[in-house]
Amino acid sequence: MNASFSADVVVIGSGICGSLAAQKLAKAGASVLILEAGPRVTRGQLTARFRESPRKSDFLSPYPNSNLAPFPEYKPHDNGYLVQGGPVPYLAEYIRVVGGTTWHWAAQAWRLLPNDFRIKSLYGVGRDWPISYDDLEPFYCEAEKIMGVSGPVNNGSPRSEPFPMKPVAPSWLEQKFTERLGDVYPVITNTTARNSRSYDGRPACCGNNNCMPICPIDAQFHGGLAADKAENAGVRLITEAVAYKIEHDSKGRINAVYFYDWNKTSHKVVGKTFIIAANAIETPKLLFLSASSAFPNGLANKSGALGRTLMDHPSNSATFEVEDAVWAGRGPMSPSSIQKLRDGAFRSEHAAFRIDISNSSRVSSITRSAISKGLQGKELQEEIRRRSAHEVSIKNVLEQLPDPNNRVMLSDKKDGLGIPQPLIYYSYDDYVCRGMAASKKAYGEIADLMGAKSVTYSPDGKYGNNQHITGTLAMGDDPAASVCDKYGRAHDHENLFFASTGVMPTVATVNSTLTAASLALRTAHFIRENV
Repeated sequence: MNASFSADVVVIGSGICGSLAAQKLAKAGASVLILEAGPRVTRGQLTARFRESPRKSDFLSPYPNSNLAPFPEYKPHDNGYLVQGGPVPYLAEYIRVVGGTTWHWAAQAWRLLPNDFRIKSLYGVGRDWPISYDDLEPFYCEAEKIMGVSGPVNNGSPRSEPFPMKPVAPSWLEQKFTERLGDVYPVITNTTARNSRSYDGRPACCGNNNCMPICPIDAQFHGGLAADKAENAGVRLITEAVAYKIEHDSKGRINAVYFYDWNKTSHKVVGKTFIIAANAIETPKLLFLSASSAFPNGLANKSGALGRTLMDHPSNSATFEVEDAVWAGRGPMSPSSIQKLRDGAFRSEHAAFRIDISNSSRVSSITRSAISKGLQGKELQEEIRRRSAHEVSIKNVLEQLPDPNNRVMLSDKKDGLGIPQPLIYYSYDDYVCRGMAASKKAYGEIADLMGAKSVTYSPDGKYGNNQHITGTLAMGDDPAASVCDKYGRAHDHENLFFASTGVMPTVATVNSTLTAASLALRTAHFIRENV
């Protein structure tokens, strides 16, 4: 087969990491081509689909799925794309469209804490990163400027430059929590990629309470905007291009990528440098698919670490009625949080966590609950109004340590193009469970300070996840124990790089997007200066 396409840099995946890296390299003069498995979508299309969907609590409902480039769905039933190997189901959510999964995020854009990079040295758990906070800090600044990030200065992560803008004005709910919790559980406004003023041609947040699954006015930055920036910089983006094989030469250098279009016609793309910017499930899947006689266990896998140490942020939660009327549902869905348990000596014993205070409207769930109790007429209306004013929910974002038994592999099940689907093995250890117990204790204390009643906790031992898929491409200095080096370059292939949440050696206690985007910009800087 002759090459159908060529470029200096070939990027697989048009999400926020791939698009930002592609834009940076294109601005430096490289020819760059992005392959995206999914279709192109627009904010108008997605907003209309959300308005028309009967499943408003299903954050995937606005996004078009296809068996040619499928992604996991669970409502109204599980589509079975992720094959569960147990012992605990890992119900990850992500999207395969131009721009990727940050179309439907809550825009939380936290930096890690300096200590998060060395928890093995400090606390004897997990693993240390091959870079320090200071190594990444300039790229945090770069990503924040592109994305339009705001937040409180004193949040534990030192800064060399100010935020691009002030935080979005605190919601009424945030104000009441801040007042009641005081110094016992200090509340801070979340660091978010959400405009508090006009910025980069986008409007300020106007308080729509459906940041997930779609900001209807683009006040939030997302991967679709990053893809637009890449194309405006001269990047060529090919949609509905499902990569299924990566080819290497006799020295292990990558020389081509093969993809199917949605008519199942195969195409070959050649290049000098290759960046896989899919997520931490789809990337190992592609590398396993590309196994060869020289790399029988998959590309970038001489260490055997590929696909291992899958991590997320497991969550438990509490729901209660507070004394003050807080009216959840006014303003952004996730405006504020409690940070005091993100770091400390206790990390040697149990998982650290951050507590998110939800501002999502409670009306729909309250109405279903009231109707199920048989309430009607005026009694039903009064119940909905009372509980909607006073009911709140809080949850943790809890650190999970890297466990090699939590992993992504290939299953025997195949999608519409005949490509094997991911097989997931996943569980929790005692470190997580002890952190959950500490979280539950904190919830009780917070509920008391809020004058709460009717406190309901999520079931012990059954934890949600936060769709922060990390760890399966972990970076490290030792090629025998990691997949890539500190710049995201595969140990086994000198011209193959990763721009993905997968390269994070640990997951810490905050959403992974800003850190992954900053790492992608650092990788692009390295390629620009050294390759």
